[in-house]
Amino acid sequence: MSNRSDDIAVMSADREKTIVRTSVVGIITNLFLVGFKAFVGFLSNSIAVILDAVNNLSDALSSVVTIIGAKLGAKQPDKKHPLGYGRIEYLSSMIVAALVLYAGITSFVESVKKIISPEEVKYGAVSIIIISVAVLVKIVLGLYVKKQGERVNSGALTASGSDALFDAILSASVFVSAVIFLIWGVSLEAYVGVIIACFIIKAGLEIMVETLNDIIGKREDAETTRELKSIICQEEAVLGAYDVTLFNYGPDKNYGSVHVELPDNLSVDDVDRITRRIQTKVFHKTGIILTGIGIYSYNTSDDEAAQMRNAIQKAVMSHDWALQMHGFYADTEKKTIRFDVVISFDADRKEATETLYKEVGAMYPEYEVIIVPDADVAD
Repeated sequence: MSNRSDDIAVMSADREKTIVRTSVVGIITNLFLVGFKAFVGFLSNSIAVILDAVNNLSDALSSVVTIIGAKLGAKQPDKKHPLGYGRIEYLSSMIVAALVLYAGITSFVESVKKIISPEEVKYGAVSIIIISVAVLVKIVLGLYVKKQGERVNSGALTASGSDALFDAILSASVFVSAVIFLIWGVSLEAYVGVIIACFIIKAGLEIMVETLNDIIGKREDAETTRELKSIICQEEAVLGAYDVTLFNYGPDKNYGSVHVELPDNLSVDDVDRITRRIQTKVFHKTGIILTGIGIYSYNTSDDEAAQMRNAIQKAVMSHDWALQMHGFYADTEKKTIRFDVVISFDADRKEATETLYKEVGAMYPEYEVIIVPDADVAD
């Protein structure tokens, strides 16, 4: 655990370098494509090719924003922001989405104008060659950027890579329309421009929605939750892991809390050693920092308590809105029962809890019952 801060710093530095390096490659490549496509577009008077060049220019600007976001997001935590600046990257992703959206809307307007007032286009062999090479370059760039984005968990990079692959498809449609014009003399380039614009707008909206979900806070990935619980339950004394809650402070900067169920015959020293081992294992295997581990006590030597657990669990789980019961403990001497119930979002939490209090109270009227209603935040 003592090297955890150093590990985080090294991972953050490597991630920043990868994002910057990949973004620089994207900027240089897109600027070359802008030059070539703009040359072909103005030479052939093709609105589709010109808009394709504008799209590449917006990609280059997006990469610049990604670099700025990565640099600012990698700043070390300070007194004012003790958990770091990682969420700045989400703001950079929003700016990227806005740039893409603006490019798409502008492209759509210009394409519609060309449909209403068509102009003659003049494609040549050189134009065809440049457009076809641009398609191949965009495919290679898209695959490279997307792979790097997935590797370092950068939403901005992954979005840029996906956008580049879409661009390759759109550039291919420009290529097809140019070939059709050369063979049959039919000009489709303004209509292709509209299609390109629609795809650009769609990509911008998708990036914006995904980033908003990250900012607002979304349901944790089920696979991540299962992996976390699996690691925790590998600890011999742990009987179950529940109430996993993760807090995201930027890509690869996740903090969390969890409840673990332990036998009631362990000492405080035992519990301390177990929770520290869990924190270390979880961080090294997932990168998640568990800032809090709550403890549920499990009856190990009271047969009456075990029978009560089974009876109450059967009653609780008879309701469709009761997704899980955990953290059960019955003290048969002090006459207390406590447990948690995960309640579906489809149910009224207050009404559901009152129903359980009435049912369990009727089953064991001599006991004080404490029920904690949990939200269905993780699978």
